[in-house]
Amino acid sequence: MIDPSKLFQLSGGQKRRKLALCFGALERDIAGIAEKGSEYNYASLSRQDYTKQLARIVLEDPKLPADAKNELQALLTAPVFDERRVCNCARNHLLQIIGTFPAEWDLVIAPHQPSVDEQGVVRKRQFYPGVCVYAEDIRSPFNVGSIFRTAEGMGAEKVYISPSCTSPDQTRAIRSGMGCIETMGWQKATLDELPQELPVFVLETGGTPIEDFAFPRQGICIIGSEELGVSPQALERATYGRVTIPMIGLKASLNVGVAFGILMQKWVESLNRS
Repeated sequence: MIDPSKLFQLSGGQKRRKLALCFGALERDIAGIAEKGSEYNYASLSRQDYTKQLARIVLEDPKLPADAKNELQALLTAPVFDERRVCNCARNHLLQIIGTFPAEWDLVIAPHQPSVDEQGVVRKRQFYPGVCVYAEDIRSPFNVGSIFRTAEGMGAEKVYISPSCTSPDQTRAIRSGMGCIETMGWQKATLDELPQELPVFVLETGGTPIEDFAFPRQGICIIGSEELGVSPQALERATYGRVTIPMIGLKASLNVGVAFGILMQKWVESLNRS
């Protein structure tokens, strides 16, 4: 954090960078994820007033586009002051002026809080027993986190990962998983180590269209790597079949996390119908 009065002594580029850093720190503090020692601690000025002062400095920036200025001004004068949204808005407009765009791991995302009932008791996670996914050689930690987030949200019981899959313990996987990696049950396993009693199928091109696929009540869906799809060994292991998402685009390609989300929605629909 920096005293607002000191910012006027800085040049344009340096001032913008300092402001962007301050807004990022404020946003983390508001979200309750500030690093130790970086919490807001100005005794003479409330955090809301500090945020407003910094936002007004941004409004005076001659390089701030008119639409960005109008958006920030509207947030400052809104009947209910949304402190975190003001910080996010100001920071991202500053980054656009600077020419530095935040990478996915720079986004200030607070983990979801546990769901509680009216008595304050944490609700147990609900899931469809025996509905599982096997992530084979997924390389991107963001995709791994996304798969866990979708699996948890849609009610999968468990996630299996191949020995060469990026670990769910990886920092960026944890971040994109939004707390779901800690909630979900998961296990590292080879194809041969998957439960023999559960039917296994793959999500891959060249199979039965997803609208016509007869989803099992319990089973394991194998999703393959971003580059190569599922392995020949996985295709051999998938004795229940192959399901495909029909596409008509020129590239006919989906991110593995997006594809898994579509599959889980269809699987859950099938379970609910039966």
